[in-house]
Amino acid sequence: MDITQILKSAADGDPDAKASVIEAAYDRLRRMAARQMSQERQDHTLTATALVHEVSAKFLADQRALPTDRAAFLGFAATAMRNLLVDHARTKGRQKRGGDRKKLAFEEAFVAAQEQSEDFLALNQAIQDLADAEPRKAKVVELRYFGGLSNQQVADALSISLATVKRDWEVARTWLMHELRTTESD
Repeated sequence: MDITQILKSAADGDPDAKASVIEAAYDRLRRMAARQMSQERQDHTLTATALVHEVSAKFLADQRALPTDRAAFLGFAATAMRNLLVDHARTKGRQKRGGDRKKLAFEEAFVAAQEQSEDFLALNQAIQDLADAEPRKAKVVELRYFGGLSNQQVADALSISLATVKRDWEVARTWLMHELRTTESD
């Protein structure tokens, strides 16, 4: 059974259907998480598997309306992954540096990790700003960047043309790069 059919079963009241959605989508979720984690620093404390499990738990606990099809579910997963990574980066940013560190290598790694967390938070803020001004373009970025969806999959998920996705992606990417450069220079 495909994900869309399982989601319909869940909407019809099948108590086991939500777990079946996770089972059916697990490989795709794992690829999405692995792709996202490959862009993170090497010593990241969150793994792709842990990210998938967190998204799964969030989906199973979510009492709101279910996504209606595979594309909407993958959009939910992409958003959840992004939010989890943002929360993780914020948590890391709040942690204190601690006492005397013995090794310079650790200190350098800590500074690099903190900078990467700050970069991720800056990217998240830029995407939030884009969402305020251009919600569809922000959704395209979220689905492409965090969800790993192709242009065609994004077009299907958002019910827009492939040409619109390509235009939105280019405009959003340019806008985000400008925002990040502006943030960097402040």
